[in-house]
Amino acid sequence: MKSMPKIMKYMTPMPHTIAPQIPLKKAMEMMREFNIRHLPVQKAGELVGMLSDRDIKLAASFQGSGDMAVEEVMTPEPYAVRPEAQLDEVVLEMAEHKYGAAVIQQENGKIVGIFTANDGLRVLGEILHEMRR
Repeated sequence: MKSMPKIMKYMTPMPHTIAPQIPLKKAMEMMREFNIRHLPVQKAGELVGMLSDRDIKLAASFQGSGDMAVEEVMTPEPYAVRPEAQLDEVVLEMAEHKYGAAVIQQENGKIVGIFTANDGLRVLGEILHEMRR
């Protein structure tokens, strides 16, 4: 039986991050510039939240939302795992709780990657492609 791959094999390394006090407008520009939908939020090197395009769309319904700070819109306590976490466990947890992304952190708290639902679909596609061979 094959061993389960680790999430670090499929994560996007070195994701962009943002500070909680940054204006939401700046975060939106950053997400557009880098073509990303999730930004881990760090305060003094500690993961404190996740800002997603869904959070931004929800905030857009408020007057003056561009002047809001990231911390007013972010999701606190995002799903985070170690690089050694097994792929199947991460994917199943994301599906069960409808998480759009998992932050990959070393034991010391350093963010080393991100694994998004799109990454999960890519992995599924690769597996299905291999099965056809």
